Amino acid sequence: MNTNAFFHDMTLDYLRPAEPDAFRITDFRFRCAHNDAAQVVLVFGNERRKMKLSETEGGFDYYDISVNIGKDPFRYHFEITGKDESFSYFDKRGAVGSLMESMKFVVVPGFSTPDWAKGAVMYQIFVDRFCNGDKSNDVYSGEYSYNGMAARLVENWEEYPDARRDFGDFYGGDLQGVIDKLDYLHDLGVDVIYLNPIFVSPSSHKYDTQDYDHIDPHFGKIVEDGGDILPQYEKNNKRAERYIKRVTSKKNLEASDMLFAKLVSEAHARDIRVILDGVFNHCGSFNKWLDRERIYEDAKGYEKGAYVSESSPYRSYFSFTGGNWPYNGNYDGWWGYDTLPKLNYEGSKDLEDYIIQIGKKWVSEPYNADGWRLDVAADLGHSPEYNHKFWKRFRQEVKKAKPDAIILAEHYGPARDWLMGDEWDTVMNYDAFMEPLTWFLTGMEKHSDEFKPLRVGNAREFFDTMLYQGGENFTMPSLYTAMNELSNHDHSRFLTRTNQKVGRADSMVRGSSDTGIKKYQMRQAVMVQMTWPGAPTIYYGDEAGLCGFTDPDNRRTYPWGQEDKEMIRFHKEMIRIHKACPELIKGSIRELFAENNIIVYGRFNRTAAVIVAINNNGFEVTRDIQVWPLGIPRDAKLRQLIVTDATGFDSTITTKTVSDGILSLTMSRNTGYVLRFNSFAAVTDDEFWSDNVIEF
Repeated sequence: MNTNAFFHDMTLDYLRPAEPDAFRITDFRFRCAHNDAAQVVLVFGNERRKMKLSETEGGFDYYDISVNIGKDPFRYHFEITGKDESFSYFDKRGAVGSLMESMKFVVVPGFSTPDWAKGAVMYQIFVDRFCNGDKSNDVYSGEYSYNGMAARLVENWEEYPDARRDFGDFYGGDLQGVIDKLDYLHDLGVDVIYLNPIFVSPSSHKYDTQDYDHIDPHFGKIVEDGGDILPQYEKNNKRAERYIKRVTSKKNLEASDMLFAKLVSEAHARDIRVILDGVFNHCGSFNKWLDRERIYEDAKGYEKGAYVSESSPYRSYFSFTGGNWPYNGNYDGWWGYDTLPKLNYEGSKDLEDYIIQIGKKWVSEPYNADGWRLDVAADLGHSPEYNHKFWKRFRQEVKKAKPDAIILAEHYGPARDWLMGDEWDTVMNYDAFMEPLTWFLTGMEKHSDEFKPLRVGNAREFFDTMLYQGGENFTMPSLYTAMNELSNHDHSRFLTRTNQKVGRADSMVRGSSDTGIKKYQMRQAVMVQMTWPGAPTIYYGDEAGLCGFTDPDNRRTYPWGQEDKEMIRFHKEMIRIHKACPELIKGSIRELFAENNIIVYGRFNRTAAVIVAINNNGFEVTRDIQVWPLGIPRDAKLRQLIVTDATGFDSTITTKTVSDGILSLTMSRNTGYVLRFNSFAAVTDDEFWSDNVIEF
């Protein structure tokens, strides 16, 4: 048998419906070469069901069967017997001689993810460093002290972050700045904005929440300012009093909340969704529940914090570890940090109820956020049992409030246990996207902490990790919504990784992250990002050529007025291709060719196919690529939509020929290609962007 012709996945062409409800009669389809199979059997549990030949087209036979999938996870594979008496299994790895339980296909009845999130182009914003739209809400230098350091307003927007004190340095970016740049984001092609934390917090990163109920006025609105600015930071800490007035003022908090509602409304008017960052594993020592810094002790309308009063209603929200009152810091901190007290959910049903209410509040009227990114989500609680219990309830309640909200978790390592339809929708895809793509193109670890030459160009590792490790973790609903990032606030900028320099900003010469970079590798990475299954997610400034080692250097300000215009144009072209080709949103994926420094894969459905080819070599190569497994006719014309190389990129549409199912592709050094076949009637180049869009 020709096992290269075998195909099945959990997209709509081969599983209908692709996200079936419990007890739904579901149609399964398997493809093989015409007149090749004597029998195809669907195997699930203890049952074996013979499939029926139902269609022959394009040199393929299609076998179908309908099964009631019940209510529990439905695990299955195929057994194929050839007319030549050969035999093969088929699971997520393809045609195999033996089975692995972890690589069987799994349908989770009732599990669906928001349709708008599948293939959505997301854009992550670290708010303080994106755009300063309202200088009246800026933090004053010396306004307060946090973790032994006075807050500082950085006057020079272009100043690099200081690794020694970055959490206390503020550049003035705010929600008004995001509103001001919505047209830019819409023009870029963004579908979703993911905001790093914006709730009240004393730090610039805001992963130490002070008040989950309100947006930080320094990101929002300050309508009453709390007195005159003192000429110096005095011993009696009058500026700290000003901070207290600014961030506990109900007028400021309510005005800031409504500015966020305005941002969401303005974004929605441009067909852009907005996702919030939920930091629910831990809070900050400034938090009104703990109040170690005594911000809320005498503030009107606030209860005493657990650090201030032994009779505080929030005492059970934290795990105090012994000693007489006052506790003097003897509480459980996340990773031991006393500025990040871990929340004690098992000790307080009130705490659990409160956070669940927060989850519902911000996706409901009048704020209408479109979901949550969940910080260190697997760490929440003190046991795996409670963690799963909490996220089950969180999902249930948030989806009641907004049925199409996305619940997307930060997670490293296997995530399958949380992706079974009743907890998270999906994850930030480090393990099966950011890491393997970085290794293949650059040989660099994602923090720029290590360089491994043997991993550069390892095509086998790339596909095994991207396809098969991802296959173990993801079902279709999670895979097609996974956040596929090249960079973010926790890792070095991808463009910096291309210089293959090992180190961090505090140990390297200032600006060395910007030297020796390879823009062509960045373009190759973006080409993969925009054509791989999932939600391609741009970290603000990546599209403008921003560099930086790991945090805080990766949190530089957006370079307004100094953008890399060519890199922005390339992003726009790739986003345009991503959106113009439905097979890139919900289509199947298949490896086509793997060789040292060369990868070729296809995205396809029954009507069209995209071929992506990357040559990471420093020399020209010609390779023959079998493209017929994508359903492309044996003799066909492909349109080259875009090519990138060391000199730049070109999106002039040209044609290439497929002969006897083979594409003979000559790739110059350091290149990337996107080619497409469309089975509909040929169109002119000018018509491509309007007429070549196919609705499912």
